[in-house]
Amino acid sequence: MKTKKILMIVAPERFRDEEFFRPREVFEKNGYNVVIGSTRLGKATGVKGGDVKVDVLIDGLSADDFDAVVISGGAGSKTFLWDNQALHRLLNDAFSKGKVVSAICISPVILAKAGLLKGKNATIFDAPDAIEEMQKAGTNLKAKHVVRDGGIITGDGPECSYDFGEEIIRALKE
Repeated sequence: MKTKKILMIVAPERFRDEEFFRPREVFEKNGYNVVIGSTRLGKATGVKGGDVKVDVLIDGLSADDFDAVVISGGAGSKTFLWDNQALHRLLNDAFSKGKVVSAICISPVILAKAGLLKGKNATIFDAPDAIEEMQKAGTNLKAKHVVRDGGIITGDGPECSYDFGEEIIRALKE
């Protein structure tokens, strides 16, 4: 029996609202339960004032419990998530087990820092520091809104949030 569960990771502060709420809407419409993870419990707040209750801490999570791991973007990602070793371990575990791993906006840097994007096609928000990190990791950057390379899906910003969510659902149905 498939778990039908997606882990969405948000920074506890300054996540990009559209990059969380729009994909979550797509996932829930397709029958997935969404679990919200972050670096601290309580309420996570978006840059546009949206908020969400965090269900679980990233530390100690198992990829076995989810079909996909989806990381929202926004300025808080760089501060709270880019260098989070527990998140890097979770992503590597998920990827090695054939789960979908994905990130949008500046959060694909997390996939790069976890070592998952060397030689892979990906996209990212046009921010110099994020692009530099992707290049350092050996990523093949593509000027597209949503890029899929096997089980890795990246999106470049808020305007592609629905398409990003839909691509994750397509990957999960394969």
